[in-house]
Amino acid sequence: MRLATWNVNSIRTRVERVTDWLARADVDVLAMQETKCTDAQFPALAFEALGYEVAHVGYNQWNGVAIASRVGLAEVTVGFDGQPGFGKDDAPAEQEARALGATCAGVRVWSLYVPNGRTLTDPHLAYKLDWLAALRDNAAGWLAQDPDAPIALVGDWNIVPRDDDVWDIAAFEGKTHVSAPERAAFEAMIDAGFADVVRPFTPGPGVYTYWDYTQLAFQKRRGMRIDFILGSPGLAARVTGAEIVKDERRPKKGTTAPSDHAPVVVELN
Repeated sequence: MRLATWNVNSIRTRVERVTDWLARADVDVLAMQETKCTDAQFPALAFEALGYEVAHVGYNQWNGVAIASRVGLAEVTVGFDGQPGFGKDDAPAEQEARALGATCAGVRVWSLYVPNGRTLTDPHLAYKLDWLAALRDNAAGWLAQDPDAPIALVGDWNIVPRDDDVWDIAAFEGKTHVSAPERAAFEAMIDAGFADVVRPFTPGPGVYTYWDYTQLAFQKRRGMRIDFILGSPGLAARVTGAEIVKDERRPKKGTTAPSDHAPVVVELN
């Protein structure tokens, strides 16, 4: 089984690039983030034409997560218990389209788009940390119920766990993604029993999954490693390989512009 995650940065803009890659990459399950559309706007027919079932949650032109599977799509769950919402100023907090779970060939897959955090003084950072804490509590609970359950927590985590996961750590001094609280929240997922199953096959430094569109960041190798597949013990034991498909970040003639993220893939036996 080949399981992948990809922040597609607007599925309607990049559906042809995504489905073309799926047809070539022999991927069984693809979790997508930042689809930027409502459920009605999601181009499901393009995936169905390739033999994939699709689950999606999106409320507007922001956020949005999806799972496409050609090996079954069952027990679809929108959001996790206690998932925090966000409200600007005094507005009521509303749950955003950032988490979607489904069981695919016996593997419980969660497509996750962790909040950005914005700045160290922005209320969105507290929201991000609360969101991650709630996810950790749920994930620990799932393992407590079934220690052998194969669970994959995949997606755009918006966290750089290590200094060499970014092109220049000095350039991020005083910024989000590298702050101690964010890194501690990521480490808490590891402490809860989930392992980064991709890093052993793609060691750094200089191995990234995201490159900003500005200032020729991709060409200058100024990237960040922020997209991860964290696996429970029952899933990690089945991983036989992994890759970051950097080539899909490259512009290609005759196609739409690429996402600013690259797909991340694991092989399961």
